[in-house]
Amino acid sequence: MNYLTLVLLIAAGAALVVQNLLMVQITGGASSALVALLTNSAVGFLLLLALLVGKSGLEGITEALSGLRYWHLLPGVLGSFCVFASLLGYQRLGAATTASVLIASQVLAALLVDTFGAGRIAVHDLLMPLAGITLLIAGVVLIAHRGF
Repeated sequence: MNYLTLVLLIAAGAALVVQNLLMVQITGGASSALVALLTNSAVGFLLLLALLVGKSGLEGITEALSGLRYWHLLPGVLGSFCVFASLLGYQRLGAATTASVLIASQVLAALLVDTFGAGRIAVHDLLMPLAGITLLIAGVVLIAHRGF
């Protein structure tokens, strides 16, 4: 097992909780959640732009723009949707309920991708993943019980 990757994922999960809590605070002092979302996206854009220019110079920007296709915009739209839904969930349902619902939905979608992307899978090979997702959903229900 790659422990460094595991530690990175754990840190990223904790960072998402902190990010959303901070964005809830920003939204509380703003006229709209869009202020927090725009600030989040702008900081990310500027940070990544600085890293790209630092690594590749202006050629990096030229490469990014020349290879741009219309469908390359979709991850940004999906990412903004996820951040918006998370922010709304933190405000209305709380951190634990929001995180558990998001995680369970990600695992379920990933399981479907892995299952159908792998081609033909024997039923007995699906038993353990199905048991796992069933337990995960049961955990979400227990965590979210107070939030709904």
